[in-house]
Amino acid sequence: MSEVTDLVVIEKSNAMAVFTSSEQLDPLIAAIESEARSLVPDVTTKKGRDAIASMAHKVARSKTYIDNAGKDLVAELKALPKQIDESRRLVRERLDALKDEVRRPLTEWEAEQERIAAEKAAEEERLRIEAEERAALEALKKQFEADHEMALLMNKDFDRDAAEAKAEAERQRIAHEEELKRQAAEQAKREAAEAAQREIDAAAAREREALLAKERAEREAKEAAELAERNRIAAEQKAEAEKKAAAEKAERDKQEAIAEEKRKAQAEADRIKREADEKERARLAEEKRIADEAASRAADIEHRRTINRQSVAELVAAGLPEDCAQKCVAAIAKGEVKAICITY
Repeated sequence: MSEVTDLVVIEKSNAMAVFTSSEQLDPLIAAIESEARSLVPDVTTKKGRDAIASMAHKVARSKTYIDNAGKDLVAELKALPKQIDESRRLVRERLDALKDEVRRPLTEWEAEQERIAAEKAAEEERLRIEAEERAALEALKKQFEADHEMALLMNKDFDRDAAEAKAEAERQRIAHEEELKRQAAEQAKREAAEAAQREIDAAAAREREALLAKERAEREAKEAAELAERNRIAAEQKAEAEKKAAAEKAERDKQEAIAEEKRKAQAEADRIKREADEKERARLAEEKRIADEAASRAADIEHRRTINRQSVAELVAAGLPEDCAQKCVAAIAKGEVKAICITY
């Protein structure tokens, strides 16, 4: 534990029972209460005041000691799940490794069987592809021979058709070139007309823009003049408002300063009165305490005198001379007769 006290001790092995059972905790608190309340307070002497402060300090240390013991126990309980999780992780890792180690021969055998099966399937696929390629090559060879024979038969017709197609293509080329020339001339005329129209439209747009710019400039000048006038009026109004606000603020500050001074003066007066009242109460209390002590001492002295006179009278009644009886009572009261005492 983090601290040892004079009033209570909690063993670490017994901490759980103490904090989970009122049968364990209540006696500890009761022992502290009993020890603390057994002190008879005496504030009239320094020793008595020191004893009170020491006992209060012991109680405070006992409180801290018990609280820290509970805190340490809670910290241990919070760490317990982490320890359990770490143990679980260690079990998983080591047993997983052991499982892999035990199964490794079977795993390696299964991998070898899969490799052999894959190699066999690849060889069978290679043979199938080679057979298909040979069949396709044979069919292509037969088709080529048939196409060659057909081409020899059609060669003469092909040459004639080719010559006619060439002549037709030349005629179409010449007609196409003529059409392109005609379209180019028409395109040039359209472009020239469009350029002239664009220039006319641009000149008109420039004239409209100049007119709009003039109107905009006049409007902006008018708006600027109106804005300047509004700003001047607003500035004058703002200056007047600020001047008025400053005057009002100065007056408020003045009134607040006066009120603050009044509050301070009243607070000082109240403080002085409280101190005077406290001193007067303390003086009256001290006078009362002195008077009470004097009265108590006087009452005690008178009580003792009464008992002593009664004792003298009883001894005289028993046959002793009064002078002798007075001396006997005086000796007993002073403690000079060890075996006899007077109960006051």
